[in-house]
Amino acid sequence: MFEAITNEERGQVGIGTLIVFIAMVLVAAIAAGVLINTAGFLQSQAEATGQESTDLVSERIDVTSTVGVVEDGTYSYGQGIGDNPQNLTEVRIGVAGAAGADQIDLNKTTIQAVGPNGQATLTFEDGTGYSNGISDASVGNFAVQDADGSFVSADGAVLNSTNSFTIVLNTHNEPFGNNSGSNPANVTLFGESESSSLDIVSPSGATTSVQLTAPDLFSSEGEAVKL
Repeated sequence: MFEAITNEERGQVGIGTLIVFIAMVLVAAIAAGVLINTAGFLQSQAEATGQESTDLVSERIDVTSTVGVVEDGTYSYGQGIGDNPQNLTEVRIGVAGAAGADQIDLNKTTIQAVGPNGQATLTFEDGTGYSNGISDASVGNFAVQDADGSFVSADGAVLNSTNSFTIVLNTHNEPFGNNSGSNPANVTLFGESESSSLDIVSPSGATTSVQLTAPDLFSSEGEAVKL
């Protein structure tokens, strides 16, 4: 009625149990390895995301002033048309690094500009070779001056905690103005009561928005007006 269990059968049962145990240990080890790798990956992603978020807040450019310079009779736009004291010849934007910001390379900074004559993305241009000031600036570019009023090269246009610069825009270029052609009727410039919006984007992607609005009336040629 009852069968006796031999030593051989007991050994087979023990081996089977051992195999199952080893398999469970291997599965647990593999699962632990996957969890550890996943946790490490998620930690790296979290650190990268946190750094990017920090950069978007701290690696930002602060605007300290916005000034426009009215035509003074020495700047000829178009092709020998002459000056017009109802228009701006340049816009000057004082910039500094935001509190806690590291070095910010203005050479790698872009400006998304919307003006009276459309929109454009402006990039840095080395102004050290300008012979006529900002009027030499190419379409689609901006230049940078230091505290002494000298145009700086790409290597020198770096904001840090101890310096500040002035971004200079040639308002005779699009999107602010359009000075192409010799017919005065075809020339449109950044004039009285007109406005423009700028998004200054640092290399880290932090954006500073600026609204430029010219006064309703320019009182004299060559004056600097707050925008």
